[in-house]
Amino acid sequence: MGGRLSGRTAARLILLAAAGIGLLLFTIWLNRVEIVPLVSREGQTFEKAVVTQILQDNRTETGTRVGEQVVEVKILTGEKKGELLEVTSSAGFLFGAPCTPGMRVVVMQSVAGDTTIASVYSQDREWVIYLFGILYLVVLVLVGGKQGVKGGIGLVFTFFSILLWYLPMVYRGFSPFWSAVFICIITTLVTMLLIGGFTKKTLVATIGTVGGVLTAGISATLFSLASGITGYNVSDIETLMTLWTVQGIQVGSLLFAGLLISSLGAVMDVAMSIGSSMSEILAQNPSLNRKELWKAGIRVGRDMMGTDSNTLILAFAGGSLSMLLLDYAYDLPYLQIINSNNIGIAIMQGLSGSFGVVLSVPITVAAGAVLYTMKNRRGGTPVEEGRMEEAHMEKAHIEEAAGEMPGNL
Repeated sequence: MGGRLSGRTAARLILLAAAGIGLLLFTIWLNRVEIVPLVSREGQTFEKAVVTQILQDNRTETGTRVGEQVVEVKILTGEKKGELLEVTSSAGFLFGAPCTPGMRVVVMQSVAGDTTIASVYSQDREWVIYLFGILYLVVLVLVGGKQGVKGGIGLVFTFFSILLWYLPMVYRGFSPFWSAVFICIITTLVTMLLIGGFTKKTLVATIGTVGGVLTAGISATLFSLASGITGYNVSDIETLMTLWTVQGIQVGSLLFAGLLISSLGAVMDVAMSIGSSMSEILAQNPSLNRKELWKAGIRVGRDMMGTDSNTLILAFAGGSLSMLLLDYAYDLPYLQIINSNNIGIAIMQGLSGSFGVVLSVPITVAAGAVLYTMKNRRGGTPVEEGRMEEAHMEKAHIEEAAGEMPGNL
């Protein structure tokens, strides 16, 4: 058994190495793309700076800010590094910042010969983002221990999957929807393998996750066909059409691709929870047959539906609060609100994502009922394969440490 186990482990390592090399080559090829600028930014750069003094403030007697501040900043990066520049800072909500001496800001500057035109773009918040990201990973590891480390690795992998794979794929003209399906499958496999290892539990959770995400995509497609809402009804479609004109990007599918990616986390949580629960139920009562395990899994899943069915609806509703408040303040007629594109898109996203969460339950339970109750090769009692393998490895290590030859495990 020990020899077979070693051969199996070696095969897995070879498979992982081959997959890693393949993904690396794919990543290199995918990112060798020349990005066509939508607007000319020649001579324009963004540099870090620190405010040294306020030359002209724009705060009124009521405390509000009107117009622009004029401030002196010391440039910290770029070709003007170390120089003192007089720049303006807008009082707008999207750009500029209420500058104070010592504040670190990002300056947008355009240099043409000896002439430099510069303004404050925003407060420099890069270090805050990094700090909170690191703080989250530290808390994740402290609370979750080894599993927290694996979860952190999975999170980082998902982030770079979108950055290094999804965005270049869409830019190269691949379908945004099917590119999102690819990303969901890859990130699900990696996350599940990190958490559960090469076990039936991982396979069950992966099947449930992919099935749930695809269900969400199908639900959104059907809603789109029935309601007439498409990816071209989004508020920033005019800017997106520029991408279609310049690069041929299929902007109409971005709405549905975003739905898949946004629903992935909730569906993955449901699938892994149910898959793990069914594994533990069978471990505690190995005599359960397939039908009994199905019933146990469905009972667990139904308990989860009570809260998880609201997860994505509340998430998308929360993202639409500003729009809902404006509709309420304008006292718009119900018929106008319910038929507006923005409301329709929010409802489609919430309901379709929740369809994926709910229907991932029977998909996961069905996969678990079939895979967990399969007889192992020696015809023994149906047990979760990963649990058996872990026990075999632990016993082999004990016997090896004692200087004995591993016997039949």
